[in-house]
Amino acid sequence: MTASYSLGLMHQITNLLLEPVVWALLMMLVLTVYEVGIAIGERYGGIRRLENARNHQRLVSAGRRRIERADFITRLAPMLGLMGTLIPLGPGLAALGEGELKILTTAMTVAFDTTVIGLLAGMVGFVLGRLRRRWYDAALESLRVPVKNG
Repeated sequence: MTASYSLGLMHQITNLLLEPVVWALLMMLVLTVYEVGIAIGERYGGIRRLENARNHQRLVSAGRRRIERADFITRLAPMLGLMGTLIPLGPGLAALGEGELKILTTAMTVAFDTTVIGLLAGMVGFVLGRLRRRWYDAALESLRVPVKNG
């Protein structure tokens, strides 16, 4: 009898998580677009300005913070996408058992949409992280190497 209460509670908690997971996933997508904009600014002048200021610590701090944000997106967005995939599948499969194909179709659509959005945000975050590592490493290296005149 205890197992049925715990399973019921677990099912209710899982159902309550779908809406926050979808909103968090949408926020990850917005953050990803925002980070792409920042990366464009970094590439075309932002890092160069930090480099020209010859402030090693500020360059390291900015690079670390921006790379960590990209890594955060890379790790969290696919996890949210997977949660958004699995949560509706339970009720969808239950609906299939009852012959409710419309509910199953909706559940599958939500599952696929959240998977794609999570993977998209994760891929962009991964690319941003790699590019930023390369850009900031090059900028730090240029600060270490003295520039020869003439």
